[in-house]
This record gives sequence, structure tokens and C-alpha cells, in this order.
Amino acid sequence: MSAFRVLALDHVQLAMPAGGEDLARSFYRDVLGLMEVPKPANLAKRGGVWFSSGSLKLHLGVEAKFRPARKAHPALLIVNLPALLQACAAAGYPATEDEPLDGYARAYLTDPFGNRIEVLEPR
Repeated sequence: MSAFRVLALDHVQLAMPAGGEDLARSFYRDVLGLMEVPKPANLAKRGGVWFSSGSLKLHLGVEAKFRPARKAHPALLIVNLPALLQACAAAGYPATEDEPLDGYARAYLTDPFGNRIEVLEPR
């Protein structure tokens, strides 16, 4: 038996290009409704922006040679998926619907930087 154990996932970090903080806010805060949280002062100088909602923590960090995550992705649990998809489409972020996953309705979004975001609602 190991002397340690993994307890939980603390946060997910996605990459973004330098200077993309306002675009990140327009999507993650204004469309998805996540709350922006201040970065610690020693990390704030690197750029990026952090968001949360309940126990969810989503960080966007600046990557010099940025490439969007098109396959790897966070999956967010949603209440009222149709309303979220409508809000995303109205803001210019249309979803790609996918086959249902047993027990879930789901779709994929693309953030302003091209990162893939899965959204799921339990049925």
C-alpha cells in the first residue's frame, strides 16, 4: 500500500494566448456564468485569468506558443443545457451536439481560443 493517495481534482487549466484575458472573461464569465477569482499576486504577473463556480475551479494560463486543446477538454456539468446552448449561440459560440452519453445530454463548445469544452446535463 502506498504512503499517499490522490484526494480529488483541484482545478483544470486551459491555455490561452497572451492578452486574451478580456476574451476569456467574455466567454467564461459573461456567457458561462462563472465567477472570476483573483489570482495570487505572485502568479498574476504571468497573465491569465481564473474562474470558479461552487467546487469547480477553471484556470486559463498564458502559453507563449499557444495551441488550442481540440481533443483534451474539461467536461462541465450543467443545469438546463438547452438554455446554456441558446445563450452560447446568441453570443456567437454555437455548440456541436454529440451522441448522448448514457445518463446525460451533452454537447461541445469551443472557447474564444479554440479550446474544446464539453457540457453535460444529467438526465
